[in-house]
Amino acid sequence: MTDTILIFDTTLRDGEQSPGCSMNLEEKLNVAAQLEAMGVDIIEAGFAIASEGDFEAVSEVARQADRAIIASLARAADGDIDRAGEAVKHARRPRIHTFIATSPLHMRVKLNKTPEEVLASIERSVTRARNLVADVEWSAEDATRSDPDFLARCIETAIKCGAGTINLPDTVGYATPETYGAMFRDMIGRVPNADKAVFSTHCHNDLGLAVANTLAALMGGARQVESTINGIGERAGNASVEEIAMAIKVRHDVMPFRTNVVSTEIMKSSRLVQAVTGFQVQPNKAIVGANAFAHESGIHQDGMLKDSSTYEIMTPESVGVSTSNLVMGKHSGRAAFRSKLEALGYDLGDNAFQDAFVRFKALADAKKAVFDEDIVALVDDEVLRGHDSIQVKEVEIHCGTGPARAILTLEVDGVEKTAATRGNGPVDALFNAIRQIVPHEQSMLDRYEVHAVTGGTDAQAEVSVVLSENGRTTRGTGAHHDTMVASVRAYTNALNKMLVKRGKRAPDAIAS
Repeated sequence: MTDTILIFDTTLRDGEQSPGCSMNLEEKLNVAAQLEAMGVDIIEAGFAIASEGDFEAVSEVARQADRAIIASLARAADGDIDRAGEAVKHARRPRIHTFIATSPLHMRVKLNKTPEEVLASIERSVTRARNLVADVEWSAEDATRSDPDFLARCIETAIKCGAGTINLPDTVGYATPETYGAMFRDMIGRVPNADKAVFSTHCHNDLGLAVANTLAALMGGARQVESTINGIGERAGNASVEEIAMAIKVRHDVMPFRTNVVSTEIMKSSRLVQAVTGFQVQPNKAIVGANAFAHESGIHQDGMLKDSSTYEIMTPESVGVSTSNLVMGKHSGRAAFRSKLEALGYDLGDNAFQDAFVRFKALADAKKAVFDEDIVALVDDEVLRGHDSIQVKEVEIHCGTGPARAILTLEVDGVEKTAATRGNGPVDALFNAIRQIVPHEQSMLDRYEVHAVTGGTDAQAEVSVVLSENGRTTRGTGAHHDTMVASVRAYTNALNKMLVKRGKRAPDAIAS
């Protein structure tokens, strides 16, 4: 019999805790809908107590969800648990995910609690959560550095109080596959009521072992994995959903498991998360990187021409990578454009499609040839940014041997505002204009990067901007065939995300 591994996606919670990452409500709803389309079983929609924005996002994801379990994170505190219960109550299948640290270091330094006090907190918090919802998950933060005997007592207590899922996270990415798998075998074997719960993994990638540790835990008896799209998350990130799902699918011969992941939706999910977070995956990233199915070596190319299985253990189509050769240009019509979007993994509504088509035509007029990468950048930048409170309306630049001058018009909460400024170059002048229209003296520009989406002098520019403010960082991206326009879009995108982050507070002891 093949065991089904439950996929618990925490892109909207742990993924959003990545430095520089923030999503608005509309973006979270889009990502949640795509996660359901990809077949994940549980969506951790946020940390309801963190802010009004987080509470609203969890609530709206819960209302929208059709099939997936919707979870909210909560510390072992009455207020956290009540807020989480309120946020998920409209879900068809609600879950409260509560946690407390169990390692000697965390209990002593962070919680200032004795082991007996932690046990009492587990009993109280899990019982309270179970009285609010039928589905409760309990996590032992820093499980991999916890005393095994004490950890076993904690697990037994959580299950006795109603936890149906037990998560043993490698919070700091400390474990190795052998030790992490052994921990699950040990706990499942020694805890008397272990058979009454599903054991779950949650691995961080500090040593680059998150996926390997996750797979080892499955061999040790875990049947739920917590992971994120593209592996985003705190520090070096989390185990990546797509790598776990495809590893199980491709190596079913040594891992007799299955998941409910629709693998052909993987690339669409990856691109969406890249677009809303501004975090681009590295070209050699497994499964979803630009080079994942590229072959340059002559020997490899020769083998591919004879039989693709010589160097590919999965097909590009199996993860939703298009192999379409349909060339787009200014004479392409709506049908061809819609076909291209579908091949690239986009399913736009009528209004979004019309907006994208108009912008595609404008781009095609400015470029000789429109490549797939151009269309991806266009859709991600134009359509998915449509709900930002600060929108770019008009950009005008005068530059040469003297000081650069910029005239910029932004729409701020529906009201158009214009500024004319000077600067040490066109980018400086434009950014000065943004600061004049939307004052944000405490925010600092930490990084400004430009790269061409495709080749040629008419290539679209993709700009990345990082802003910081009082310990918060946000990353914005923008694309346009005019580098200055792309720069303004990137900066305003980062500023929109900073506005979202200003509404968040940082609860102590966030789970990992």
